[in-house]
Amino acid sequence: MKLKAYKIAEMLGGVVEGNDQTSINKLSKIENGDEQSLSFLGNSKYNNFLYTSNASIILVDNDLKLEKPVKSTLIRVENPNESFSQLLNYFSDKKTNLSGISKNSIISKNVKFSDDLYFGDFSICEKNSEIGKNVKIHSQVYIGENVSIGNSVIIYPGVKIYADSIIGDNCILHAGCIIGSDGFGFNLDKEGKQIKVSHNGNVILEDNVEIGANCTLDRATLGSTILRKGVKLDNLVMVAHNVEIGESTVIAACVGIAGSSIIGKNCMIGGQAGISGHLKIGDRVMIQAKAGVFRNIKSDTSVMGIPAIKYLDYNKSYVHFKNLPAIMKSLNKLFKNSKDA
Repeated sequence: MKLKAYKIAEMLGGVVEGNDQTSINKLSKIENGDEQSLSFLGNSKYNNFLYTSNASIILVDNDLKLEKPVKSTLIRVENPNESFSQLLNYFSDKKTNLSGISKNSIISKNVKFSDDLYFGDFSICEKNSEIGKNVKIHSQVYIGENVSIGNSVIIYPGVKIYADSIIGDNCILHAGCIIGSDGFGFNLDKEGKQIKVSHNGNVILEDNVEIGANCTLDRATLGSTILRKGVKLDNLVMVAHNVEIGESTVIAACVGIAGSSIIGKNCMIGGQAGISGHLKIGDRVMIQAKAGVFRNIKSDTSVMGIPAIKYLDYNKSYVHFKNLPAIMKSLNKLFKNSKDA
């Protein structure tokens, strides 16, 4: 895919300075740009690269004053950062603008889908499922029975969606994630053996949810495991049965959330944090990386540590953690002196 400078300027509402027939087929950083690439100058710290970059086209601010001639074609725009983001989205959309159903795939009878569906090699969709418009399903995806998938959804290779799951509009499921697997539940019998608890519920992803690579979302025992609108999960996040995550909450990699916990909206959870089961986390809560949460947290609170306590309290306590050896030495000396007195 090649784009010429004049066409890019039209897309971005910019003005070409140089050869408007210059063409590019990729995007790059300004410091390592090469021929056929487009870059941008969005930070004055990188001004020196403007004069040495080999990028064919560079986006610059309307008001930028050149200190010396440049070899690249320039496109002057109001905001180079925003304009470059537009181009990133454009190139991304072109890559995902796929259509057609592979001859190596299997779509069972009674599945409803749109004519613009893309269904990749060796993917399978079981009976009575429904797939919306403008959906891209890549290779080796498994979709169980009675699954509902909304409009403009992207499902990357190797995703497994178990029966009865519901996926809203504009969701993105990255490679290898598993939606709707059994929860981890067992009961002890009289002989002390673990008896598996059946999980008969489902998983619901509301609109605009994004699930990172290799995440696992367990189906509910009864009812639903629910991710509300706009939730974003990083890679390798584990969400157990009957968990509910509120709108626009973001969760970093390697977080584990135990069963039946409810997390509020607009929360931020750092990497490798662990949340025990049957807890209630309020709205706009910040849980720092590697925190261990064992009790409910009120809204508008920031916590840290194991067990997690208020962020400021942890920082104050940490001053003393570092000095514990010296403190204990002083205490032992005081005890000894008191005994001798």
